[in-house]
Amino acid sequence: MTGNSQMPEADGQVADAVSGNWVDRRAPAWSRPYLRLSRADRPIGTWLLLLPCWWGLLLSMVHDGQARWFDLWILVGCAIGAFLMRGAGCTWNDITDRHIDGAVARTASRPIPSGQVSAKQALAWAVIQSLVAFCILITFPPAAIALGVLSLLPVAVYPFAKRFTWWPQVFLGIAFNWGALLAWTAHSGRLEPPAVLLYLAGMAWTLFYDTIYAHQDAEDDALIGVKSTARLFGENSPRWLARFLVITVALMGIGIVWAAPDGEILQMVILLCGPWAMGWHMLWQLRRLKLDDTGRLLELFRANRDTGLIPVLFFAAALLA
Repeated sequence: MTGNSQMPEADGQVADAVSGNWVDRRAPAWSRPYLRLSRADRPIGTWLLLLPCWWGLLLSMVHDGQARWFDLWILVGCAIGAFLMRGAGCTWNDITDRHIDGAVARTASRPIPSGQVSAKQALAWAVIQSLVAFCILITFPPAAIALGVLSLLPVAVYPFAKRFTWWPQVFLGIAFNWGALLAWTAHSGRLEPPAVLLYLAGMAWTLFYDTIYAHQDAEDDALIGVKSTARLFGENSPRWLARFLVITVALMGIGIVWAAPDGEILQMVILLCGPWAMGWHMLWQLRRLKLDDTGRLLELFRANRDTGLIPVLFFAAALLA
């Protein structure tokens, strides 16, 4: 694959790891392959899994006008859980994709295809991460626990999606935005329509950022027969990304209108500024998009941490208004 991806170093650094990350610099040598399986050297995925959780929690708090000390634990618990479950999911993904990853330039340096760990060792690591995450989950209300357990299904299916559909990013969106449902339910004790709308908005956002990400591997994917929205859309990707932008903003806006307390005009305005500003940030990405520049594609993908943080800031401000 041509482009600007980093080449792995002799000590096992993964090609698309963040330069100077703490795993490669400071983690004990024995732990590095496992932390790389968890993508601890590439934190953007943890953010993308966590931010919908915080959307759901904060909007649920605004919806019922209550903030409890337990909500602080939900906030922290979701952060720890996002790190663990993203790690477990990525480890499972690397196990199932170990033969494919070895044929793709950007992923050949991952721990399993590069020989740093075996598939059995990786599976044990995935189980450990999942069990620790489950210990956090069982501190939440029963309805949230049930949702958390149910989330394992899309996590398990996602790595296989690119083998049977041109839309594997939909399956990623199903898994990565589950936290909007879970965190809303952890606060309120029940699942409500605004949480579902946030969830669907997050799925459209995932289609946006992961299509950008998938363009890095489009050439190699075509050679080995792996499907993706990047390959499906091809040169028409900017047009599709614009559609996902509009759907993201619209669904989040509808969810906010549904959730906002009656008569609280100031809160409503502050809340709606979240999807509005998020849309502008996505538009900024579209204007900088270059489908043949892998360095730019990775940069824009990582910029989605800030994209997702924008609603968090406005939702928090509305809670304080």
